[in-house]
Amino acid sequence: MAKIEGVVLDVVTLSDRISSLRVAATDCSALPIWEAGAHVEFDVADGARAYSLIAFDPVTVAPSFYQIAVQREDDGQGGSRAMHDLQIGDPITFSAPKNNFRVKTDAPAVLLAGGIGVTPMISMAAALHAAGQQFAFHYAGRSASVMAYHAELAATWSDAFHLHCDDNDSTLDLDAVMFSLNDAHLYVCGPRGLLNATRAKAEALGILQSRVHYELFEAAATQSNDRAFEVQINDGTVYTIPVGQSIIDVLEENDVDVMYDCQRGDCGICQCDVLEGTPDHRDVVLSDAEREAGDVMQICVSRAKTPRLVLDI
Repeated sequence: MAKIEGVVLDVVTLSDRISSLRVAATDCSALPIWEAGAHVEFDVADGARAYSLIAFDPVTVAPSFYQIAVQREDDGQGGSRAMHDLQIGDPITFSAPKNNFRVKTDAPAVLLAGGIGVTPMISMAAALHAAGQQFAFHYAGRSASVMAYHAELAATWSDAFHLHCDDNDSTLDLDAVMFSLNDAHLYVCGPRGLLNATRAKAEALGILQSRVHYELFEAAATQSNDRAFEVQINDGTVYTIPVGQSIIDVLEENDVDVMYDCQRGDCGICQCDVLEGTPDHRDVVLSDAEREAGDVMQICVSRAKTPRLVLDI
């Protein structure tokens, strides 16, 4: 799909590390419509960065702008810093919206956000409210002073909204959230620790995987014990995957066509079969049983425990 040539309309500081940006098409044309949970990929110097779209009301017509919020990661790869450097009037290229995190408005929902993972939940809450659907919205973070939009959320959905701060007695009680689900679907977005803890509790309680939905708001970091390994694909070609590059990175560099989207290990689109070798799973998609079986992997983030993987690609 063709990229959209755009311009920054405004930049608003929400906290020391978080800024809100509104972007529009350079030619002022209407932008593609989107559904709650969607994200847009922005072109930055070192690649593309995905940010969830924000709306406090359902988007029912093609919008004139998109709104996102960006948290600056000083120890990241530079994408968030580049986004924070943008000023009003700067050009920016972005994709049409993609959505791997849709909310089911025909079922009750519990929304659980950690930190900047609140952004897709805002449009989800709006969609659920518009549909007349029951929902609870839990927003966890270190302190209210660094949690974007908490005042607006409390004012908009006061009865459904719950703020959990580590610096007071409102700290998130994940067990209580899980036991409150009943027949609701659970949507979780935030850092890897929150997603892993939620997944483990859901499995322990026997909650169906189809009722738990995740989006991860951090890329898989290089680990100190990472080593290069080899990947063999169906035509017999063997590629070396160095430290700091993913399987997808290397395959694309060599013109091997693979399907993927999030590149964070949360959407499942890049999953492929493992024919030989043992993967080092770093996604938030697979269950513990699937990880133990080792016959599938998410090639955007996972690596290898053995010197070579043979993949069905």
